[in-house]
Amino acid sequence: MTAASKEASQKPMRIDIAVCTFRRPALVETLRSLAGITVPANAVVRIIVADNDVEPSAKSHVDSLRPEMPFDITYVHCPASNISLARNACLDNSTGDFLAFIDDDETASKEWLVALVEAARTTGADAVLGPVHAAYGTSAPAWMRRGDFHSTRPVWVGGEIRTGYTCNVMLNVGAPALTGRRFKLALGKSGGEDTDFFAAMHDAGGTIAFASGAWVYEPVPDNRASLAWLSKRRFRSGQTHGRLLSEKSNRSRRPWNLALASAKSAYCSLATLLLLPSPVHRYRFALRAIMHAGVVSGLLGHKELEQYGATGVTSP
Repeated sequence: MTAASKEASQKPMRIDIAVCTFRRPALVETLRSLAGITVPANAVVRIIVADNDVEPSAKSHVDSLRPEMPFDITYVHCPASNISLARNACLDNSTGDFLAFIDDDETASKEWLVALVEAARTTGADAVLGPVHAAYGTSAPAWMRRGDFHSTRPVWVGGEIRTGYTCNVMLNVGAPALTGRRFKLALGKSGGEDTDFFAAMHDAGGTIAFASGAWVYEPVPDNRASLAWLSKRRFRSGQTHGRLLSEKSNRSRRPWNLALASAKSAYCSLATLLLLPSPVHRYRFALRAIMHAGVVSGLLGHKELEQYGATGVTSP
């Protein structure tokens, strides 16, 4: 081993952990969970908090926690009410080899970061996703708790992951497919900015891996434990997929894509009726019908539903 390679192998790995926040007191519990994580060997960790409120409402929470945090915290005020602004602020302020994202209403498991780093090392992937486990309250409908409709895991297509999410992910910021890449501001109020970001990264040759042991936990508040909230979320997700499909396909494919999405929505609607006696399966197919209807909407160029930044709405 040469002196240069030995020095490189001993150089600390720098990891930034990004938390985008918007008027959410649960940020305190998120940061406290990060204080208890296991730090990967030879790693230096820093936390970036990006406050997306008009006023710097999260600054007092961050400052009060500094004495009990084992990591440096960089607070960034990036108004207002556009989640893409906050995510881009984290990318712009990151100086690490890796940048991990966790939501401001989630708590990290002790081995969360270790599992993400291990997957990055073994796979060489440009992005590594982890699972999000939804924690339901007693007021959530029984069918929702049994079907676990709010937990998040990646979707494999043809044996690979083609897009991702920011609620539990680590990026190799130096990867060519990520260099200079940013979240679209136009999607910062509707959502879908993360799906768009990772789909574009994949199209540019980036690879996405999954760390099954990198758990984070997310409580499901009462205002999200409803069919109406799930329906809006699925419809907007479908709109994003439809828009991406439209951007990637030539115009001659549009009638076929519209027909296919419509047929899938109709099929899932029929399955919903046939499965009325089984609530979990019934609602699963109903939500898939709504998602495919959203794909039709996206293919037709309809404006995507706004989810973030409105009165009474917090970050994703």
